[in-house]
Amino acid sequence: MLTQSPYILYSDGEGNIFEDTSLYVTGRTGWDAMPVPEDEWMELPEGGQLYELPGRRGIGIDVKTGEMRLCQKGWAVAAFIPPAHTGFYLAAYETAPDAPTLPLFCYTAAGWLDEKFFVPCIRIEQDIRQDCKGYDEVVVEQGVKKALEAYPHNRLVEHLANNCALTYKCPAARNYFLGRWECPIPSSPACNANCVGCISFQPEDETIVSTQDRLTFKPSAEEIVEYTVPHLESAPYPIVSFGQGCEGEPLLMWQTIREAIIEIRKHTSRGSININTNGSKPDAVRELCKVGLDSIRVSLNSVRKHIYEPYYCPNNYAFEDIIESLKVVNGFGGWTSINYFVFPGMTDSVDEYEALRKVIRETGLKMIQWRNFNIDPDWYLGKINVADTGEFLGVKQLLELIQEEFPDLKYGYFNPPIERIKGNFTMDFAHK
Repeated sequence: MLTQSPYILYSDGEGNIFEDTSLYVTGRTGWDAMPVPEDEWMELPEGGQLYELPGRRGIGIDVKTGEMRLCQKGWAVAAFIPPAHTGFYLAAYETAPDAPTLPLFCYTAAGWLDEKFFVPCIRIEQDIRQDCKGYDEVVVEQGVKKALEAYPHNRLVEHLANNCALTYKCPAARNYFLGRWECPIPSSPACNANCVGCISFQPEDETIVSTQDRLTFKPSAEEIVEYTVPHLESAPYPIVSFGQGCEGEPLLMWQTIREAIIEIRKHTSRGSININTNGSKPDAVRELCKVGLDSIRVSLNSVRKHIYEPYYCPNNYAFEDIIESLKVVNGFGGWTSINYFVFPGMTDSVDEYEALRKVIRETGLKMIQWRNFNIDPDWYLGKINVADTGEFLGVKQLLELIQEEFPDLKYGYFNPPIERIKGNFTMDFAHK
């Protein structure tokens, strides 16, 4: 625990970051800046990065007067905190009218104290599968070469190799080529939602660009089975997951996925089969559960319909379908998670908290993956037309309250392997 608040950071616009010791850093929740409790800071984790926020002045607390004021020395600075960590506060700043929209990353508060960078966050997941120190680029490239030689005509392997692992450095794809853990299966070039912050498709007239290119073909069941069965057979703690950031909605390809699951299970009973989805087609989910789907992870920005729909802009499905999909998987005895986009001030609002408690009770939810929301905060709240986020609890208190009420509900950041689901959820992890 820190003995004082860290100092605010600013950038000179040329890639250099400095501390301003006349101001303590503040955090943002909803639209408001506020002091961050000293017990909520931790040293910036390995793999974290600092970002300059152009056109924005950081909001600090004057160390002498205790009054809030802007840091006029340069642009505001925020941190990107790496996977497995969940942030408590956003960076607090004032945005100029001509400031550019920020790209699709998370913007956590950050400060400087005792020669170290600090961020208000928690390590929510002990699994080390996406820790930076676990990747050796040379070994990844060797794995890519070996896989491309083994599956020379498989379009999915080629996509995962050249787009995901080598170009975008996707941790899941890199793990596949390292022969371990969760293997991604992009399966749908189309989507039935028009998410405001979609990372694989943005309209040409939008002020931001997608962070990666979307899958451009419909893979066959044969292509899926060809590389996933060997992974399930040989990888430690193996999972294969339909639904990735480089595609649309996998449930639009449910017939192909169903065929693939049937064929996979003809060859191996090892590991687990997961789908990452928007949960829009409960009938399709039911058909997949019948043939062996083990787990589902449903992504959402809110468990309140009037907040969810302006962000997802769903086509031919409703928020209620998501809840039904979770109930379906739970009814089959499967593992149910939500991929919950954490936005301080919204996710921890009192209204959202009450709605979340209801969803957990109704669906028998097994796990919450507390994901940092990769989006420009001002842009997001403007897009969904939220001018007042209401009374809030604090993300840290929200985590504690939900855990206290639902002690069997698991927290994390990744889809757990079947060994954790059926055995020791707090099992030790080591890079293999």
